[in-house]
Amino acid sequence: MGKWLSFFIISLAVFAASVLFAIFRFRAKYKSGRILTPIRILFGGVIVSSFLLFIPIYGEAFAAYNCSPFETFLISIHNMIRLFVVDGDFTFVTQNLAESIGWLEYGYSILFSVLFVVAPLLTFGFVLSFFKNVLAYIRFAVNYRSDIYIFSELSEKSLSLAKSILSANGRTNENGEPIKNRFAVFTDVFEKEEERSFELIEKARELGAICFKKDIVTVNFTVHSKGGWLHFFTIGEDHSENINQGLKLVTRYKNRDNTKLYVFSTQAEAEPLLSRAFADGGDEIKIKVRRVNEVQSLISRTLYDSGFENIFESAVENPETGAKDISALVVGMGKHGAEMTKTLAWFCQMDGYRVRISAFDADPDAELKFRSLCPELMDERFNSNSTVDGEAKYEISIFSGVDVTTKTFDDMICAMPQVTYVLVALGNDELNISVAMKLRMLFERSGINPKIQAIVYDTDKSNALKGITNFKSKSYDIEFIGDRDTAYSESVIIDGEVEMAALSRHRDDYGGTEAQFWQYDYNYKSSVASVIHKKMKKKCKMAGIEKPVSQRTDEEKWALRKLEHCRWNAYMRSEGYCYAPKRNDLAKNHHLLIPFDALPLSEQEKDDY
Repeated sequence: MGKWLSFFIISLAVFAASVLFAIFRFRAKYKSGRILTPIRILFGGVIVSSFLLFIPIYGEAFAAYNCSPFETFLISIHNMIRLFVVDGDFTFVTQNLAESIGWLEYGYSILFSVLFVVAPLLTFGFVLSFFKNVLAYIRFAVNYRSDIYIFSELSEKSLSLAKSILSANGRTNENGEPIKNRFAVFTDVFEKEEERSFELIEKARELGAICFKKDIVTVNFTVHSKGGWLHFFTIGEDHSENINQGLKLVTRYKNRDNTKLYVFSTQAEAEPLLSRAFADGGDEIKIKVRRVNEVQSLISRTLYDSGFENIFESAVENPETGAKDISALVVGMGKHGAEMTKTLAWFCQMDGYRVRISAFDADPDAELKFRSLCPELMDERFNSNSTVDGEAKYEISIFSGVDVTTKTFDDMICAMPQVTYVLVALGNDELNISVAMKLRMLFERSGINPKIQAIVYDTDKSNALKGITNFKSKSYDIEFIGDRDTAYSESVIIDGEVEMAALSRHRDDYGGTEAQFWQYDYNYKSSVASVIHKKMKKKCKMAGIEKPVSQRTDEEKWALRKLEHCRWNAYMRSEGYCYAPKRNDLAKNHHLLIPFDALPLSEQEKDDY
C-alpha cells in the first residue's frame, strides 16, 4: 500500500504542478521562442506523471516473473509512449490494479482516465503545429520569384506596413510597368488564446501572408530566388532586439544581392553597432541597410509637408520690429516633443521672421535633460540673443514640472504672448486629444486661433477625429498626426519624399554614397535638414532661391549664404555640437560654429545651395 500511495501522490503532484505552471506562464504572456512554453510544460508533466503511475502496476505484475527494476523501468516508459500515440490499453491498467490498495484503485483509475485523454490531444497539437510550419515553407517555395517582405513580428505596425506594401500588387509603377508580385511573411508568430493575438493572425491571413513560428534570424530565406528581392524589417517594440536581429541578418545575408534591411530603432547605439557590422563585412558587403527612426521621421515629414502653412503662414506681424513672430508651443518633452523643439530652432531661421519656442513637461528635470542633449543651443550667449549679426536667432523656454491637467498650466498658457503653432505630444492618445481640445478652448477665450497638431497613434481614432466639431458644428480645427497607417506605409518607410530628396542632396552635392547616407546619422540628418529648409526658403520667397547659384546676384548670394549659415549653426547646436578651435566629431566640437562674418571666405562660399 505504501509504494502505491507514494507513486500516486508524486504523480498527481507532478501533473497538477504542470497544469498550474502552464496556466501561470500563459497568463504571464510568456515570450515566444522560449523553451518553457505552456504546451511544453504540460507535455513534460504528462510524461512524468504517466510514467510514475505505470511503475507500481508493472512492478506488481512482473513480481511473479522475477523481473528486475530496470525491466520495469523500461516497460513503464514503453507504455507511457503508447499513451501519446493512442495505443494505450486502459483495460490492462484496470485489471492490474492491486486489490489491496483499496480506495487508491479509484484514484488511479481517475488519474489514468485523464492522462489517456490529455496525452493524445497533446500529440495531435504537436503534429498539427508541425504541419502548419511545413505548409508555411511550401507557400514560401511557391512564391519563389516574388519580392518577399519579411517582418520580425506580427503587430499592428507591421500589419499596417505590410498592407500598404501589398496594395501595390496588380498596379503599375511610375513608368507604366507592372509591379512585380509581392508577398508578406511574418515571423515569431504564436497562436495564443488572447483575443488580440487571434485578431492579428486573422488580419495576416486576410492579406494572404505566411506566418512562421521561428524567429526572423532562424528561418532560412537564402533558398529564395536570387532574382527576387528580400526586404527584412526588424520592427518590434524592443528596439534593442531590433538592433540585435539586424546585426545577425547583416552577417547572414551580407553577400546576397537584392536584399534590404530596415532596422527600426530610436536608440543611439544603433548607428555604431550597424556601422561595426559593415566594417566587419568588408568592401564586398551587398545587403543595403537602413535605420528607421520613427520619431525623426514623423517630425521631419510633418514640417516638410505642412511646416510652411502651419508655422510661417500663421506667424503674426510685429508692428514694432516689422518682423513676423512665430510663437511655437510644445506640450510634452518626450522623444517627439524634444525632437520638435530642437528642429524648430533651425527650421524657423528665416529672414523676416523671429521664433519663440515654449515647451512644457511634468518632469521636474525636463530642462536639465534638454540642456544635456544640446548644451550650446540653450547657452545664454545664443538663446534669446538677437544682437549678433550672422548668428541664429531664437528663444527657447522650457517649463519643467508643470502638469498639463492643472490650473497652473492653464494660467501659464493664457499669460503667454500670442501663440501661433502648437504640438501636443504627451505619449498617450487620450491625453493628447483632451489637452489639444482644452488648448483650443483656452485660445478661443483669448481670441486667437493658432494651428494645433496632436499626435494620435490609433488610426481608427485619428480618422474619427478628422473635422470634429462641437454641438454647434464649430470646428475644433485640430490636426491629428502620426497615425499608424500613415506612419507605417510604403510611401513613408520605403519611399519617403523628404528622404529621397535628402539622398539626392547627399550624393549630388556632398559626393557621398547611398550606404553612407543611411549608415551615419550625421549624413542622414544634415541632408534631411538641408532639403527641408530649402523648401521653406522657396515657400517664403527668399530672393534668388529659385535661381541656380550661378545666376544669383551678389546681393542674393550673400543674403542666402548668411541665412544658410545661421540655419546650420542652429542645426548643429540642436544636434549637441559646441564650438571649439579644432573640430572633433566624437566630442561634438566644431570650429565653424561662429558668426557668418568670422568665417573664412572659402567657408562662406560653401553655403551656396
